[in-house]
Amino acid sequence: MSLSVAVAGASGYAGAELLRLLSSHPQFDVTTVTAHHNAGQPLTAVHPHLRSLAHLTLAETSTETLAGHDVVFLALPHGKSGDLTDTLPENTLVVDCGADHRLEHPDDWDAFYGGDYHGAWTYGLPELLLSDGSRQRERLAGTRRIAVPGCNVTAVTLGLAPGIQAGVIEADDLVAVLAVGTSGAGRSLKTELLASEIAGSASAYAVGGVHRHVPEIRQNLVAAGATELRVSFTPMLVPMSRGILATSTARLAPGVTAAQVWHAWELAYADEPFVHLLPAGQFPKSGDTTGANTALIGLAIDDAARRVVAITAIDNLVKGTAGAAIQSANLALGLPETLGLPVDGVAP
Repeated sequence: MSLSVAVAGASGYAGAELLRLLSSHPQFDVTTVTAHHNAGQPLTAVHPHLRSLAHLTLAETSTETLAGHDVVFLALPHGKSGDLTDTLPENTLVVDCGADHRLEHPDDWDAFYGGDYHGAWTYGLPELLLSDGSRQRERLAGTRRIAVPGCNVTAVTLGLAPGIQAGVIEADDLVAVLAVGTSGAGRSLKTELLASEIAGSASAYAVGGVHRHVPEIRQNLVAAGATELRVSFTPMLVPMSRGILATSTARLAPGVTAAQVWHAWELAYADEPFVHLLPAGQFPKSGDTTGANTALIGLAIDDAARRVVAITAIDNLVKGTAGAAIQSANLALGLPETLGLPVDGVAP
């Protein structure tokens, strides 16, 4: 079985990562790539590293160009997917890597994004733990509309959800500080992302609960069972091109032991192909996941502070975006979840 695939927004970083992974997927055949400013150019003029797809030329992004494919992946700026997705055939599997269909509540969309709200789609984080004991992957089977999570959201959610679901941490004092690579901000020219601005320096951004991923983090942790949820989320831009290292902490619930904490995270991820809990005393580096669809988690209990510390590493372009999109598409189509997705990273 070969499924025809179109990738919209193929000239950006997320689009390029989708194409890199799709090029080796045994069931997907990329036949169409689209862009805006770069339309009309050969794909390799924009992404010289994608040699196996050198036969493709970037077309204009439109319903007419995308319709007729079995699978459409959208890697468009936030706010640009909704109008397009409203016009695509219902039987086409559409996977949106942007934010347009992630949030369940229109008020959250209005507060953090603004513009027209186009509704929530099936959420594309298969490993998300739900309060009823199930996981999000069960909801992905057979769906034809998938919203891929935000990259920061994935790192924080995977780090904290096991403790929330098991009731071993308290949800009213969650703190997450993330070191984030510059590719998470997209490929557009921005002064603060110039090499001379970012090299040798780190800077916080969207400080004080205003980052657009905050409502999505809340949404996921409430789904995992959180009540009276309070989360402080601060991303830090650091001089690396890709990767996220998230330090997420939470207060231990009264009477909870270290053994109970470890049991919660071990039980959550024991059988997950892409989320791996490291042995006690080991903590991941962001580079350990470069190029891989894995999330690596190191866990510690700060006895003096009575807090759990979860260190989560992901590649923001793979497990944080393109890998999650393909993993979720596999599940929607009834294919093996791991098909076409690497677990080995690239080092050094």
